[in-house]
Amino acid sequence: MLDFSDQPLVVAGTISPSLLKLHHLTSLNFSSNDFNGSLIPEFFGSLKKLKSLDLSNANFRGPIPSLLGNLSMLETLRLGGNGRVFNVGKLEWLSHLSRLKEVDLSFTNLSNANDWSQVISHLPLLQTLNLRGCDLPSISSSSLSLANSSTSLTYLDLSDNNLPSSAIYPWFFNVGSNLVSLDLSSNQLKGPIPEAFGNMKAIQELYLSDNLLVLAENQVRGDSGLNEIGKLPDFSVLDLGYNLLNGSISKSFGQLSNLHVLRLSGNSFDGDVISEAHFSNFTNLQVLDLSYTSLTLKFNTGWIPPFQLSQIKLCSCKLGPGFPDWLRTQMDFLLVLEYLDISASGISDSLPYWFWDSFQRLRYLNMSFNQISGTFPTHSIDITHLDLSSNNFSGPLPHFSLYFGFIGTINLSKNKFNGSVSPICNVTHEVSLTLFDLSNNLFSGVVPDCFGSFPFLTALNLGDNSFSGSLPSSLGSLVSLEMLSLRGNKFSGVLPSSLQNCAKLKFLDLSDNELSGEIPTWIGQELSSLVFLSLQGNQFRGRIPHQLCGLKYLQILDLSVNKISGAIPPCLNNFTSMAKKVSLDRRIEHHILDTGPSSSSHLDGVYGEPIRIIQVRYVDEGLLTWKGTKQSYPQLGLLLAIDLSCNKLTGEIPEEVSSLQELVVLNLSRNLFNGKILQKIGHIRQLEVLDLSRNKFSGNIPTSLSELTFLSNLNLSYNDLSGRIPTSTQLQSFDPSSFSHNRGLCGPPISPNCSMVEPPPGKPAVGSEEDCDEFMKWFYTGMGLGFAVGFWGFCSVVFFKRSWRHSYYRYMDNAKDWVYVTFVRLKARLVRRIKGVSTR
Repeated sequence: MLDFSDQPLVVAGTISPSLLKLHHLTSLNFSSNDFNGSLIPEFFGSLKKLKSLDLSNANFRGPIPSLLGNLSMLETLRLGGNGRVFNVGKLEWLSHLSRLKEVDLSFTNLSNANDWSQVISHLPLLQTLNLRGCDLPSISSSSLSLANSSTSLTYLDLSDNNLPSSAIYPWFFNVGSNLVSLDLSSNQLKGPIPEAFGNMKAIQELYLSDNLLVLAENQVRGDSGLNEIGKLPDFSVLDLGYNLLNGSISKSFGQLSNLHVLRLSGNSFDGDVISEAHFSNFTNLQVLDLSYTSLTLKFNTGWIPPFQLSQIKLCSCKLGPGFPDWLRTQMDFLLVLEYLDISASGISDSLPYWFWDSFQRLRYLNMSFNQISGTFPTHSIDITHLDLSSNNFSGPLPHFSLYFGFIGTINLSKNKFNGSVSPICNVTHEVSLTLFDLSNNLFSGVVPDCFGSFPFLTALNLGDNSFSGSLPSSLGSLVSLEMLSLRGNKFSGVLPSSLQNCAKLKFLDLSDNELSGEIPTWIGQELSSLVFLSLQGNQFRGRIPHQLCGLKYLQILDLSVNKISGAIPPCLNNFTSMAKKVSLDRRIEHHILDTGPSSSSHLDGVYGEPIRIIQVRYVDEGLLTWKGTKQSYPQLGLLLAIDLSCNKLTGEIPEEVSSLQELVVLNLSRNLFNGKILQKIGHIRQLEVLDLSRNKFSGNIPTSLSELTFLSNLNLSYNDLSGRIPTSTQLQSFDPSSFSHNRGLCGPPISPNCSMVEPPPGKPAVGSEEDCDEFMKWFYTGMGLGFAVGFWGFCSVVFFKRSWRHSYYRYMDNAKDWVYVTFVRLKARLVRRIKGVSTR
């Protein structure tokens, strides 16, 4: 035996053919390592005595060597979890391995293996088969006729393959008579749940989530095959989450008395009421997931459930307005409960006195989006994931203790917590904290300089409080940081140079503070991954450093409402995301969009990378449309914006700006620009918002402006423009105020023709700083909105792809679920304030 799995250090490099000298090797395990995309060695097929070969999750790529078919003694074959491994042609080589008992080919590409069902059916000893996410082709009718009904298969996973009902039902009902566990989640199963499931007498676990299943009338009444399954003595897991189940849940559903796990989440039981009668026989239940169903749970006061749960997931269920007292029985007994999610459940009550006393073994707590009031206890809080956001909690920040070895997140945003945040310096086992969100509270004082203890922190949001003083230099110790928001405080002084050590930053929002000095050149040199940069509403002075042009991934740049002077650097065309039409796959990797927790007034989305899923939840309804554009979600797409308004910039607009062909918003208003408007401005084809008002532009309006077919907001007022307004359906549709206070402009929409125009006396006006503060509200909101929508990636496609839409729910306890959520909420809250675009 050679076993390199579960080692303290990762095995990597090249696998040597010298392994062939081990003539008696029967078991070889390289799982959970990193071979950096190496090919699976063909010489493995010469290890004739191998009984077990495990190469799973080891970062191999390329074709599966057909020579593995020579391993006639093989009983266990695991190649799963290598996303870049594929099979060339058919799986015929697998049929030579007649002694196989376990096969794991999950997430390998088998799209060309049309014979997969035939091969599997003719492996007489096969007990466990995992073909999850293999892009399997549909089963042909000839495969059904060749299927062997006497198979020994007991564990079958065909999830995430988009297989239709017509292809999969006949096959597995034929080969699955002895199945103990069946996973068909994330396919294209349609219609009522088949009654034939009731004939599977050995079944113990049934996973049918993320399909298009409905309840037939007899299943609603309770006289169906599901009830026959429920009578089996060992049936323990039923997962019907994220289907199209609707109507009422029959009380006879409670006859599934042996269930340990029940998941009905993500279905449409709107208005249905669940009472204690539904749960009266669930004496063995351990996991209950009714999230995103909008079910009403109405229990009599003093009800004691017959079960003791380890996981309670009731997000979006209606539990309020009072705090559910039956939860006390689950938190007191034997310290079993580890996971509690009662977010968005309509609770408007104070936290009961017994809650923190019973808070002992709980690892995950989510009570967000309620109206719960209360304070923290004086003793330390032991937790892994804590989310109390969007409630009415108050009082000082408590001491936290995170469980060692777990990845932790703390989100206390949108409450009324106050006082100092110095307790963050006392967080124990802090090395595992990845998200810390204290935004939109009443905290004040100086932020302590103790961030050197958080090397794995990925997102930090202290925005919209009353912090003051200088930014702590220890922020530079957060080398894993990707999102930093300190907006809406009273921070002063210059940016600490240590911040340049945060090289992974993608989102940096320092807006609405009192920061001063020149914009550091290292932002463009060391923070090269930035996608969003906002220094809006500070006291920065000096020129825009040309080094900012090095931010090739930048999608939103906001330097508005400062005291920046000089000319615009001509190198802005180095902003690759704005200059070139990059595919959304490359621009924003692995983005998934999801509809909200069953209410149309919310949007859910995720930003993910290959190793993690990051959750974005409860975005306000204002994000669905934006007044600054004609488009509505999901057509809004990716917003790319530059806002340099309300500064003291001079000179002409550089020609290079016209090469930013993907730019959607350009705001240069309230500066001291002069000369002519860029003649090639019409080359910025995606432009929807253009504001050049309150400058000193002169000459004619460029005729190319009429070529901007997406333009929906235009403001050229308070300049020194003259001549006829170019004729186009687009330009003539704008309000006359878009062109007002220009000397000599004529033609529709400001006048029927040019002969009737008398040039008004006086000079063009330039806006004051007070004007800037008010004006910036609508624009800054629009930019935040666009970034949020854009950061969901190829929204239009995945909005309708259920298997992607719902995949993140299975990872709600993932390490970095909340990395970008605070940004989305931060910007969304402004949308409701906007009544229109300022035309002053």
